[in-house]
Amino acid sequence: MKRLLVAIFRLFRTGADFIRYEHQYRTLSKLKDSRFLFSYKDKWRCLGDQHTSTSFDKHYTYHTAWAARKLAKIGPKSHVDISSLTYFSTLVSAFIPVDFYDYRPAKISLDNFSGNHCDIFSLPFEQDSLESLSCMHVVEHIGLGRYGDPLDSLGDLKAIAELSRVVKVGGHLLFVVPVGGVAKIQFNAHRIYTYAQVISYFRSFELVEFTLIPDQSDEGLILNASESQSDRQVYGCGCFLLKKVEH
Repeated sequence: MKRLLVAIFRLFRTGADFIRYEHQYRTLSKLKDSRFLFSYKDKWRCLGDQHTSTSFDKHYTYHTAWAARKLAKIGPKSHVDISSLTYFSTLVSAFIPVDFYDYRPAKISLDNFSGNHCDIFSLPFEQDSLESLSCMHVVEHIGLGRYGDPLDSLGDLKAIAELSRVVKVGGHLLFVVPVGGVAKIQFNAHRIYTYAQVISYFRSFELVEFTLIPDQSDEGLILNASESQSDRQVYGCGCFLLKKVEH
């Protein structure tokens, strides 16, 4: 019943938005601005955008902002990103050369930026070779088939092993995954990890900083968050700044 009511409400709202659109079109057409061709055949309906505030995805807005700030502070000579949001890599390339790698390479043309193909199970780097690496909101998807990849229950661990292999001692890894109090798979979208799980997967690294994007409030970044804060989440976003300390 609840789903039916939601569907009816959305249908009603869409109808109201369409009526508003038609009224606004007729009103604007009567103003006759000769600077532009204004024809109904060129219509491009954008409905439902009349809000009192700008909406945004908390995970993707905050974790990329966090990561960019970390790189600006660390100041590596160059940076490698594995399949994170392309907006992050392109913006960071304004002040740090970035090599972006993805199974589906991005055909983006910018100075200080290169888009390349890779298989996260076999990264094209020597062991202990990278000064600065990021892989954010990626690993939780690997092996679930969502993006056409083969099903592999251990796909995330294999990817983590590769990320760990290629960072050099003293180098940094920016790692972001969903976190919560219960480790679970929400098939076929993603995995949710506990804080303790993530720490246990990176035994050759020390934790420099853990920042949390909570799902239980409108709070933004919680810097230096605790494990207990992470465990109170259902679908929070855990941002781990890790430094490799041993082979």
